[in-house]
Amino acid sequence: MRIVLGEFISLDGVIQAPGGPEEDTEGGFAHGGWTHPFFDPEVMGGALAEWAAATDALLFGRRTWQAMAAAWPEQAGDPFADHMNGVVKYVVSGTLGESDLTWNNTTLIPAGEALAQIRKLREAEGRDLVVMGSASLAQTLLAEDLVDELRLMIMPVVLGGGKRLFPDDGVLRTFDLATTTTTGTGVHVSTYRRPTA
Repeated sequence: MRIVLGEFISLDGVIQAPGGPEEDTEGGFAHGGWTHPFFDPEVMGGALAEWAAATDALLFGRRTWQAMAAAWPEQAGDPFADHMNGVVKYVVSGTLGESDLTWNNTTLIPAGEALAQIRKLREAEGRDLVVMGSASLAQTLLAEDLVDELRLMIMPVVLGGGKRLFPDDGVLRTFDLATTTTTGTGVHVSTYRRPTA
């Protein structure tokens, strides 16, 4: 399986709380829902549907999984919601237990075993294993050189702080631009892939 990071991201690299004001206020983040003014249903919705069609499983950190698990089951009947609810899901957590996994098709990956289990998933047969949000997990996967593709919806906004996608470790990482589209709202919908040897 290919590990893909799918993120709404600001010009200054922030991915925290794109969906709403109460989604993640950690660190005093006050801009939750910052993506809404820029969402283009035709272009961005189309890209999300296309990406979903190639997804065999989703991988989340605990906070993002909990936010998604609270929201998506109530959206049943919409094709994208049906995909989110039906697809195989993995959540990395050191605090959740099996009894907490109320969102169907979810498997717990204990935090201490995360990298080993994610490497096994990456070596397994299948298409895309997609990480949505999950800033800490995404940074770890980038730092461990486990990311095969970045799918970024780059919003024309600077947030001035918040959880960022990329590790601040001084390591140079190169990706090739595979596709890009610009929406009428100024969002760059871009796919980057690891260079092939």
